[in-house]
Amino acid sequence: MPAKHGPDKGGLHLIRAIRMCRVGGLLSRLKRPAGSAHSRKPLATAEHTHPSPVMADLLSQLKQFSVVVADTGDFAAMRKYQPRDATTNPSLLLKAATMPEYAALVEKAVTESKAEAPNAAAALTLTMDKLAVAFGLEILKIVPNRVSTEVDARLSFNFTASLAKARQLIARYEAAGVPRERILIKLASTWEGIKAAAELKKDGIHCNLTLLFSFAQAVACAEAGVQLISPFVGRILDWHKKATGVASYAPAEDPGVRSVTRIYGYYKKFGYATEVMGASFRNKEEILELAGCDLLTIAPALLEELQSTEGTVAAKLTPSLVSAVESEKLALNEGAFRWLHNEDQMATEKLSEGIRLFAADSIKLEKFLIGKLAA
Repeated sequence: MPAKHGPDKGGLHLIRAIRMCRVGGLLSRLKRPAGSAHSRKPLATAEHTHPSPVMADLLSQLKQFSVVVADTGDFAAMRKYQPRDATTNPSLLLKAATMPEYAALVEKAVTESKAEAPNAAAALTLTMDKLAVAFGLEILKIVPNRVSTEVDARLSFNFTASLAKARQLIARYEAAGVPRERILIKLASTWEGIKAAAELKKDGIHCNLTLLFSFAQAVACAEAGVQLISPFVGRILDWHKKATGVASYAPAEDPGVRSVTRIYGYYKKFGYATEVMGASFRNKEEILELAGCDLLTIAPALLEELQSTEGTVAAKLTPSLVSAVESEKLALNEGAFRWLHNEDQMATEKLSEGIRLFAADSIKLEKFLIGKLAA
């Protein structure tokens, strides 16, 4: 018979043995610990090198430590930077209302107010309220949590009028289907504003106390159970630079940063639930020095700078600050509040200035809307 093609039985056994040896050798190499004396050193080629870790941008890292809030009325900026909350004020509202892309919102508020109001003065007041809420409603379509809407700064020393205006704004939001839990009513941190916030809290209306410059204001807000405060970091820095002639401060020595750090530590030491939201920043270094603060409200230009800059962000405000707080717990009645606040020259001047500036922008917005109402 002719010979069969292929290996004989002996050859087949040999092939199987060779295969088993190869598999066994491979398994033994896989099972060896990395530090084994028999492990091979990797070849110095590109395929064996590990790439360096990708450096993340500052904004995405900051969001790991603090809630980032957009300090703007610009919807496009909010969509780009994806903040959790947003804040508005008369200055931001004035800027947004005069931008062509928001003309439809303005026209709608004007048309409705002319139809509803009995006279020109009432129409103007109604348009201001409708416009503030209209911007807030649009913002709430973008941010997942809360928007701050400000009571007219000209009511900063009027407890009763501040209550009425806050309730009117909340009623408009609720009529539009937005629960009051998603709204923060902004009030100036005057004694009257703080007392109004305490009263509104009884109705489940939460407030953001703005234009906060002194420790007295912070203490009074905490005692009143205010939901959130907004210390103005940059404006504090501005005052100190002008008063001292110092051109710049290291981030940790920045007077505004130190003010927020002190307030944050005091609140945590004594268990206050009031949220601290640093505001009015002048540079990204101030922001990074307050990483870990409950919230940070940041203007679009600085959000862009943080997003486009790579680096490392570390938490600066942490519970460990509590042990460094030397202050005793304070309780302030009206007289003690006014005296302690008055003793802080910077805070007295900046609160007064801030109210005047916000009031001036409200007047400018009214003049803009009067033209629309007369058309």
